[in-house]
Amino acid sequence: MPKTELVRVYVPATVPLLAALRASGRLGDEPTVAHAVTPALREWYAEGDEEELEYVAFTRAAQSALRLLRHDPQAPRRRVVVSADVPSSALVREDAELGSSQVRLPQPVSLAEVAAIHVDGQDAVAEVAAAAEVVDEAMAGDPDAQFTVDGAEDHELEWYAVSELDELA
Repeated sequence: MPKTELVRVYVPATVPLLAALRASGRLGDEPTVAHAVTPALREWYAEGDEEELEYVAFTRAAQSALRLLRHDPQAPRRRVVVSADVPSSALVREDAELGSSQVRLPQPVSLAEVAAIHVDGQDAVAEVAAAAEVVDEAMAGDPDAQFTVDGAEDHELEWYAVSELDELA
């Protein structure tokens, strides 16, 4: 039987979504939006190596987490990105525009597929809170809003093993 090829995806999330993952063993809706190294991303960043491309996809997932925070005012102001390894056959690529890293998964990510969890540290909360308030404006091209979002992006997300999910949620 041929071995299934796995692809690393980066799923934007929030702390309440981590609690849901812990409770149900599943993350996301149907379909689940994530980011990954896509053919469109490879073509756009032709000079980038695999590690740089993965970082771009990860960063875009962190930006998407800001949008989740904007729409969930009760969530702690910390970006969350869940790294997961899913079968490549499960990905629906959305290569509508050059440089896109967005993909869809037909089903939620299972806890067994999660490779790592990335969460902002406490020192990033103020900048993340400010960025979550203006992320849509930044995406629309507002330079002041982009400056605020960049301030949050100056903070690297902390890495956690899947076994630490109980403490995070």
